Amino acid sequence: MRSFPAPALALVDRMRAAAAVDPARAIAFQGSPGANSHRAATESRPDALPLPCFSFEDALDAVKDGRAGEAIIPIENSQHGRVADIHFLLPESGLHIVAEYFMPINHALMALGSGPFEAAYSHPQALGQSRHFLRARGIVPLSHADTAGAAAYVAERGDPAIAAIAPAIAAELYGLEIIERNVEDSADNMTRFVILAREPLAPQALAGKPVMTTFIFEVKNIPAALYKALGGFATNGVNMTKLESYQHGTSFAASAFYADIIGAPGDPAVDRALEECAFHSKELRILGSYAQARPRG
Repeated sequence: MRSFPAPALALVDRMRAAAAVDPARAIAFQGSPGANSHRAATESRPDALPLPCFSFEDALDAVKDGRAGEAIIPIENSQHGRVADIHFLLPESGLHIVAEYFMPINHALMALGSGPFEAAYSHPQALGQSRHFLRARGIVPLSHADTAGAAAYVAERGDPAIAAIAPAIAAELYGLEIIERNVEDSADNMTRFVILAREPLAPQALAGKPVMTTFIFEVKNIPAALYKALGGFATNGVNMTKLESYQHGTSFAASAFYADIIGAPGDPAVDRALEECAFHSKELRILGSYAQARPRG
């Protein structure tokens, strides 16, 4: 758990100590202090105590172990798609999605020197969101565990020929100079986060609100299985806003799917649609019902 770059450790230790005093108020996030997930944690839960964790698994484990009341995890980006491995981690965690949060993403190029730079470190998502910027300048993208951790690593290395792509606050935290702001390739770069807890929201907490439900299902290995599994959503007028496939295990015998719908169990139309989907599936598991953070459709 001491895998953070040295310049980040003092901040990590202070934040962990504060969270340990009142773990129910803690919200775990993946990355070093100053990462986009840190910013999302403080913006979505202003009264919470942010708890930095080195990996997504560590952040989820912090909730499972009672060291945090919630965890906030990035799930997809408008420019670079879904966050790798998250479709496996969320179901395996046993936690429940209780909220979502959308955050505009702005990256900065930062370093100890003024350039030119041979390479830039950052999280793969941030590198993907800035790939045209890097290619145009001949800067080699190098992967790091998180954006702010990349900034701390560059500070630790002390090499003026390397840079980091990270939120602007990371430059202030780790003593780097901002070389260029807004290096993301798209001005409308947006990341969707989900907030997870040990217990699902009670239905009454969602009464009167536009609601999303996220679930996973694995279709039976028969012809037209997906068509049949999805038919109930069409016939019952349930809007499916997201459907992504992934392979579960190594057999490649059948696909698993990650889906978002508008509505929640308890709504007769949603209940009928989920029942029909389950009938044509080997497994269906609801990951959470929660209030919409922004309208769909």
